[in-house]
Amino acid sequence: METAHDFEEFASTRARRLFQVAYLMCGDWHQAQDLVQTTLAKMFSIWGRLRRGEDEPGLDAYARKVLLRYYLSQRRLKRSGEVVTAELPDSADLPGGSELRLTLTAALHRLPPRNRAVIVLRYLEDRSIEEVAELLGISQGAVKSLNSRSLAKLREILGNDRELLFHP
Repeated sequence: METAHDFEEFASTRARRLFQVAYLMCGDWHQAQDLVQTTLAKMFSIWGRLRRGEDEPGLDAYARKVLLRYYLSQRRLKRSGEVVTAELPDSADLPGGSELRLTLTAALHRLPPRNRAVIVLRYLEDRSIEEVAELLGISQGAVKSLNSRSLAKLREILGNDRELLFHP
């Protein structure tokens, strides 16, 4: 079945990036895996229609939109479900980058979910204000406002540690 093969290829090439976005948004390894799995399952159920109507960039955008909407809907349902943990998942470290990554990840997870989504999309995914607004289903003005407030909050959270941002 050609469509199943197409979907397997799509999922295998996009899952890692979707996981990175999901993890930065939710801060939980297992929840990020669930978000990616749910996203791909939802896409698989309508893959025939998606494949006929979308090109590769359109499919990527649709996957991110499904992931973001599912993440935000889960956050609304589980407001008090966060579990704080002292352990971070194992990952490959770049020389000199682990302290920066840990500091930024901790600061990022202190932002509310929608603010975090805006920052991840704007700066990790390098999306324009227009793209972020479309993905989140909000106005461009709301994206600008969330972005500005989120950056100010990150500066406040990071305090003296924000100097890490300027060292290679």
